[in-house]
Amino acid sequence: MTPPLSARVPTAARYSATAMVLHWLLALVIVTMFVVGVYMTDLPFSPQRLKLYNWHKWAGVTFLALTVWRMVWRVTHRPPTLPITVTRNMPGWQIRAYHATHHLIYLLFFAVPLVGWAYSSAAGFPIVWFGQMPLPDLLPVNKELAELIKPLHKLMALALLALAGLHIAAALKHHLVDRDGLLSRMLPTRS
Repeated sequence: MTPPLSARVPTAARYSATAMVLHWLLALVIVTMFVVGVYMTDLPFSPQRLKLYNWHKWAGVTFLALTVWRMVWRVTHRPPTLPITVTRNMPGWQIRAYHATHHLIYLLFFAVPLVGWAYSSAAGFPIVWFGQMPLPDLLPVNKELAELIKPLHKLMALALLALAGLHIAAALKHHLVDRDGLLSRMLPTRS
C-alpha cells in the first residue's frame, strides 16, 4: 500500500506549522475580503453598508499585520527549496513564473491594504481598528485624490485575486496531474 503524498514529503522539505497557518489564514482573509468588498459596494447607503465598510477596513489592517508577521517569519525561517523531483520536470519558464507570481503576490499583500487605507484617509473616513484603536491617516483629506485612488485599490485587489487563482491552479496541477507532492508541503500531515 502506497503512503499518501503528504507522508512521502520529507519533514525538512515541508513548510513549518506557523508558515502553513499564516498561508491558509491569509488565503481565507483574501477570499472573504473580496466577497465582502464586492457585496458592500452594491449596497445602498445604510447602516449595514457602513458596518460592512468598517469590517472590511478592520480586516484589511489585520491582513496587513498578518502579512508583516508572515514576512518576518519568512525572512527568519527560510522556506523549503523546491524539491529536485519538481524542478527537474518544470520548464524554465514555469520556475520563473513560480518566483514572479510569489513576488507579485507578496507585493500586493502590502499594496492592496495600504492603498485601501490611503483611499479611506483621502476620502475623510478614518480607520478605527475594531472600533477601539484610531489609526493615523496616511493622507490628508482630498476628495479628488480619493477618487483617483479608489479604482486603483479595486484593480490591485482584482490582480491579487487573479494571481491567487493562478497560484491555486498551479498547486492543483502539481497535486492532481504531476502528483509530485508539491502541494503537500503546505498541508498538515496526518498522524
